[in-house]
Order: sequence, then C-alpha cells, then structure tokens
Amino acid sequence: MSFEQLKEQIMQDEENLIYTEQGIEPLFWIPETAKILIIGQAPGLKAQESRKFFWDKSGDRLREWLGIDKTLFYESGLFAVVPMDFYYPGKGKSGDKPPRKGFAPKWHPLVLPLLKQVECILLVGSYAQNYYLKETKKENLTETVRSYSEYLPKYFPLVHPSPLNIRWMKKNPWFEEEVLPELKLIVKNIIKKENE
Repeated sequence: MSFEQLKEQIMQDEENLIYTEQGIEPLFWIPETAKILIIGQAPGLKAQESRKFFWDKSGDRLREWLGIDKTLFYESGLFAVVPMDFYYPGKGKSGDKPPRKGFAPKWHPLVLPLLKQVECILLVGSYAQNYYLKETKKENLTETVRSYSEYLPKYFPLVHPSPLNIRWMKKNPWFEEEVLPELKLIVKNIIKKENE
C-alpha cells in the first residue's frame, strides 16, 4: 500500500470523518528513507494548522536533544513521525486531550511496514511507551526513561520535550547528564553512516 492510499483510507474511516469533513488531513510523516522514527502523542493545534510536526518550543527542544537543526530534521528524509493519533484531539482540562485509544492499534500496523529502513524508534511520552513496551515498561515514565539502555537498539524511551517538563528535568538531572549524550551519539552515528 502506498502513502497516498493509506492516507485516503484513514480519511474515509468513519472515526475520522469529523476531521475529513472539516478539510483536516491526518498528520504523519513517513519518508521511505527514514532511519529514525519518532512516535509521540498526537499533533498539537499548531502542528495541525501548519501541517508541520514539532513546529514549536517542544520541537526546538527535541532537536536540541537530538543534536540536529531544523533543516536536517525536516529536509534530510532521515526522520519519520508517526504519532499515537494523527489528529489534534482537542483541549483538555490541563493541556491537550490524550490521543484516542483505538487509533494506534488500528493504523500503526499499516503505517510501520512502509518504513523499511528505520534503525531506532524514539518513544516520546507515556502513551507511546505503554503501547510499544507493554509489560517491559517500568512502573512509571521516569523509571522507563532511566532504564533506556534496556530497550536499545530498537527503542529509545524519552520524556516529552514540552516546556511543561522543565520541573521534571530539574528533578532528574541524570536525564541531561546520561541519557541525552547517548541519544545524541546514536543520532550522530546514524547520520554519519548515511553520509559515508
């Protein structure tokens, strides 16, 4: 199945018609050359309106964590983004609503096989970690991220790069001291291999 066929199928699904009727397309990004796949929560309102993932402060921080710039992120074809829901779920009491529960089980098994060259999957936040790590995840997100090396080389669990997580980062200095250097190294090696 091609990207276009898949996109059409997603848009015609009755659970997504509310978006399709408003002219809103599913937001996921799967260049076939991608080596690093980012699985996050769901697009924010800004991403849905601009049709660009991580086009905000969270994106700036994520690129800083990866050790790359916007050009490499958006134009190299090395990065794919497949959220747990491809549509903005709306505003909740504190921040955005969570991704819809049945979305990833229905569509991820059709999307991921199109990404044949992926070497590392970044699981950003608890929704992605709960779904992909299942019983191998730890008792909470902090412990799962702290145990990142257990999931390598396939998965790399991360906290969400949202500015709202600044307090979490201050409370967990090991994340910046130990986890991020390792993440940067993995990304750097993948890019280096690509350029050889």
